[in-house]
Amino acid sequence: MKKTVVGITVVGKDREGIVATFTNFAFSKGGNIEKVNQNVIKGLFGMYLEVSFSKAVDVKKFDSDIQSLSKKEKMDVSTHHETNSQKNIAVLVTKEPLCLETILANAKSLKGKISVIIGTEKTLEPLAKKAKIPFVAIEDKVQDKAEEKIIQVCKQYNIDLISLARYMRILSPNFVWRYPNRIINIHPSLLPAFPGASAYAQAFERGTKIVGVTSHYVTENLDQGPIIFQDSFKVDPNDTLEKMKAKGQKLEADTLLKAMKMHLENKLEVRWRKVHIK
Repeated sequence: MKKTVVGITVVGKDREGIVATFTNFAFSKGGNIEKVNQNVIKGLFGMYLEVSFSKAVDVKKFDSDIQSLSKKEKMDVSTHHETNSQKNIAVLVTKEPLCLETILANAKSLKGKISVIIGTEKTLEPLAKKAKIPFVAIEDKVQDKAEEKIIQVCKQYNIDLISLARYMRILSPNFVWRYPNRIINIHPSLLPAFPGASAYAQAFERGTKIVGVTSHYVTENLDQGPIIFQDSFKVDPNDTLEKMKAKGQKLEADTLLKAMKMHLENKLEVRWRKVHIK
């Protein structure tokens, strides 16, 4: 019999004994803990448990019981398991359209459903309407408040994968810890030499000959998560800054799409903070 694997995330105020509480719960249900990762930042506790079951398990009852425990312990707990054949995808955007356009144009090739598009503003809402996909604008300037709303939307749509399609906000540990190895980002591979929003301009001014892009899983460490896929292009001496940016943005979109496909096809596994292709 194929084993059942359940991923459990626990986020809340740090206190003694919380790790034992949830690991003991998993053991009491006949589970075997295969992975455990915990972090504490400024009093915020985050833990990810991966529990396997060699015998049949009632996943709905497991989820219900762990939610009862989470209320008792005053922790925010979510579970993730591969019971659905079609995964639900949330795409987070700001105003740059190309990554979103590329994802939407190739939606049928994804082993998942784009269930919702979440924007920091309404610039890209027409693209969502044309594709007949729900669009939610969360325009709060305070990121903590914005993330609270994003979390609720993701829960509403039972999201399995989050794609940052040029989402120009930094996600906090409080958000990232809830979706371990399930948030994919894309950025130019110009860091750390050329950081920030003007990376292409800095690279152009310095005469960079090769520009690359990197897709990676998101962690609490900005742009330092496990690398999924990388690609690059040569800069022609006659390229203007705008042409370099256009080439780079197209490559970003294509690379993000490839990373999403690999994740959705279960071809990726993270071990020791490195991504391995199955």
